[in-house]
Amino acid sequence: MTAAPPKESANPARVFSIPPNVSFVDALAQGLLARAGGDLLALAAHMVLLPTRRACRALQEAFLRASGGQALLLPRLVPLGDIDAEDDALEAEEAGAADGAFDVPPAMPVLRRQLLLARAIQTWGKARGQAPGEDQAVRLAEELARLLDQVETEGLDLAALKDLVPAEYAHHWQQTLQFLVIVTEQWPKIQAEEACIGAAARRRRLLELRAEAWRAQPPDYPVIAAGSTGSMPATAELLGTIARLPSGVVVLPGPDRQAHAETWQALGRDPAHPQFGMAALLARMGRAREDVADWPAPTVPGAPAIRAELVNLALAPAAATAEWRQVSQHIAAPDLKAALAGVRRIDCPGPGEEAASIALLMREALETEGRRAALVTPDRGLARRVAAALGRWGIAVDDSAGTPLAGTAPGTFLRLVAEMICGGLAPLPLLAALKHPLASGGQAPGVFRAKVRMLETLVLRGPRPAPDFTGLKRALRAEKHGKALLPWLKDLEARLAPFTQAIKKARDLRTLIDGHIAAAEALAATAEDEGAVRLWAGEAGEALATVLAELREASGDGAFALGGAAARARYPALFTTLLGGQVVRPRYGRHPRLAIWGPLEARLQHTDLVILGGLNEGTWPSEVDPGPWLSRPMRADFGLPPPERRIGLAAHDFAQAFCAPEVVLTRATRIDGTPTVPSRWLLRLDAVLETFDPKPSLTRDEAAWLGWAQALDQPETAIPSAPPAPCPPRAARPRKLPVTAIETWMRDPYDLYARRILKLKALDPLDADPGAAELGILVHRALEIYIRDHPKGPPADAEAALLACGRKAFEDEATPPGVRALWWPRFERIAAWLAARDGAAPSGQRFAEVKGELTLDLPSGGFTLAATADRIDLGPDGALTIIDYKTGLPPKDNAVKLGFAPQLPLEAAIALAGGFAGVPRAPVAALEYWRLTGGEPPGKIEPVKDDPQARAEAALNGLRALIERFDDPATPYMARPRPKWLSRYSDYTHLARAPEWVSGDDDGGDS
Repeated sequence: MTAAPPKESANPARVFSIPPNVSFVDALAQGLLARAGGDLLALAAHMVLLPTRRACRALQEAFLRASGGQALLLPRLVPLGDIDAEDDALEAEEAGAADGAFDVPPAMPVLRRQLLLARAIQTWGKARGQAPGEDQAVRLAEELARLLDQVETEGLDLAALKDLVPAEYAHHWQQTLQFLVIVTEQWPKIQAEEACIGAAARRRRLLELRAEAWRAQPPDYPVIAAGSTGSMPATAELLGTIARLPSGVVVLPGPDRQAHAETWQALGRDPAHPQFGMAALLARMGRAREDVADWPAPTVPGAPAIRAELVNLALAPAAATAEWRQVSQHIAAPDLKAALAGVRRIDCPGPGEEAASIALLMREALETEGRRAALVTPDRGLARRVAAALGRWGIAVDDSAGTPLAGTAPGTFLRLVAEMICGGLAPLPLLAALKHPLASGGQAPGVFRAKVRMLETLVLRGPRPAPDFTGLKRALRAEKHGKALLPWLKDLEARLAPFTQAIKKARDLRTLIDGHIAAAEALAATAEDEGAVRLWAGEAGEALATVLAELREASGDGAFALGGAAARARYPALFTTLLGGQVVRPRYGRHPRLAIWGPLEARLQHTDLVILGGLNEGTWPSEVDPGPWLSRPMRADFGLPPPERRIGLAAHDFAQAFCAPEVVLTRATRIDGTPTVPSRWLLRLDAVLETFDPKPSLTRDEAAWLGWAQALDQPETAIPSAPPAPCPPRAARPRKLPVTAIETWMRDPYDLYARRILKLKALDPLDADPGAAELGILVHRALEIYIRDHPKGPPADAEAALLACGRKAFEDEATPPGVRALWWPRFERIAAWLAARDGAAPSGQRFAEVKGELTLDLPSGGFTLAATADRIDLGPDGALTIIDYKTGLPPKDNAVKLGFAPQLPLEAAIALAGGFAGVPRAPVAALEYWRLTGGEPPGKIEPVKDDPQARAEAALNGLRALIERFDDPATPYMARPRPKWLSRYSDYTHLARAPEWVSGDDDGGDS
């Protein structure tokens, strides 16, 4: 049935071509109107077969342009990619064909096929003890489905896979062939049970049946097949049948009729050539290139014909490139200038600049009335960037590829809800779901957002709380203001209960989907609207509802089971994978004169301006991938076309689009910082232009467009790059500070200004890793309990007592589980070190976390210095030792001496004045930093050198001078005035815009 027809005598009137330098659909429309001879009813009697539905719509618009807006009875337009069995059966009945001639089983739904294949993959894996996870099985099923489509499109027999002589191949290919038993043996049985076939097999069968019917009973009306390259065998066979019909016509898109005979012959050995498919189609149809006539449409404007000759010359087979210089010498300079008059090239530094330049080009096109522009690119990322860039002018552009359903608002919402529940309400997925615009939890959106922000600041910032709602409620109870949020959290738990229960108990995919939908609808409800009304509204909502209904139907009858808690935990990945291939295409509301097309959608269409974007190797053309199942020799032995065939089709699309009236070629020279390689077609074009003298330039206005694109995001006025120097009024300046703030005041006054005057407090990171700060808090709390329980000296078993105190601190319900797990082993080592140290120290009175104050009388008024000493020991000699616990690095002695680390000296000053509550006024014998890290060594005592009394007096004098200086309203709170003495960490560096004015040598820190 699919064999090539024998060579027959040519009938030039049956096979035509439209050159690439004119709009295919406009020329086709004019030619069809001319064939009708003004008889509108005669035009309606025609049947026109086109490659895609978009091509059918484009031809309708072309008829409208060709008729000048006059009403027409259009011919019957049929997309070859979507042949309808019912129409074919009706046509066969009218022609007197036998009953059941078009009785083709229905196509299996895509999602049903994917799930059934995934189930077969899991069954195969379980039998060998290596079953993949559910999400992985679905992804493998998607790849298997792609292989099935290729096989069914080519009309091959899956059973032939087992005859590929696996002994000739490597071991992993033999294993692959064993895996492909799923499609060679199990899949035919599954299709028989389902009474369905693959969509590709059904399309091929319908095309074959149509060809058979027309060969048996030629139609009595004109049939025109236009624009197809015959890349599928069944399509090529149908085109050959149409070309032999008494009233059949085939119109080919841009065959190269000027190439030398040797070049044309060489095409059969180069599947990556743009004319490879055209040559193969003509051979299959039994036609010579000389038999192809020009389609009569002389009045259609287009680019100069020399443009098509130039691109065909540039993309010639490798063997013909030696003739470039010879051929270029025969092209006159005026002709070359005319060919390239409408061609420009823009090489951009990155994809952002490329998108901005393209958006400007398209925006400029709208300045001319009636002018149309289109971006043609296979790069979906670039397409989305351009659509977003056009949005700044309120332009909604038609993207033929649509928007991925998983990226729409309802699709994203459902995905985030799944990740939130399956992730145990971890902070990041929890906030991502609850802050989504569709989340309202039965309240007004603003009220709900306020509750979410409150939950975030109370328990989600910092280390992660315990999982699920139990952990969140426990964390809220431990917060001062958290109990007010508990009723809201319980309501949220009830709304999500259908999904949480399904996650715990479900054994099949449909049950999980039902719970997922119920929870999403409950979460999307507001005080006024039901969740279903909000969630399924609009084009995206309707499309998502349709897909989920199909998914529920596909997952019925045990089509896909879930194997326990681990499988349910992978549900978000499974859901995202199943949603991955679905897209949403808007029905209306897009700009009538702008479009974004993929190469397939751009076929047969020309606009006034065509922008070919993403012209980098690996993007256009894409990388050649034979697929995961068959190697190149295996594909060849089996009968599948070589992977380079896809490059040939892409090259044909490029060559056709290059011949538009005005063309702009764009690419990004770097992507994510990595240099890119220009598309092979750009390199070929550069190489052939090098043979001309002088060499023409395609980048003549590149700098202008890049400059305009850059100017879009540049502010009109430059932001000053000087350090901030705020001068608040004297009344706003602090009159009471803790000793820890004095160090900040010395090192970075702006930090003190932001924290103490503006009252700004930095939020902890979300889901932060437990750091040294958490260890410090727990160590301080444990040692406070220990000292207060044993104020007169260590107990007999000091280590056991320390561990008991540590457990009290660590087991506080406010302590996140991750903090306990990470830092408890270190505390055990700290406890052992402290017990040994306390046992060797002289006994005396001990004070923990004791508060103290000292008021300074100054000319400008009183100033209160406050402190909370970690520990003060009163020795047998009546002298005090003031101790500061450090779980990080203590300050260096030079910083203490110069006053940039005044905490302990100022605490000594308070103690000398008797300012600590409950601590007798006494001389200070020592100031000590205890470095407690739990590492190696677990602890270390680092005393402050020199006389503590002298250090205290010097620190107090320095503080008085500092206060008096800043009591002057003209004294600014400078940012980073002494880079050498900056604190290691600051929460306000970004507020001070430090990166804008800090020099490279300003690295800060103690020295």
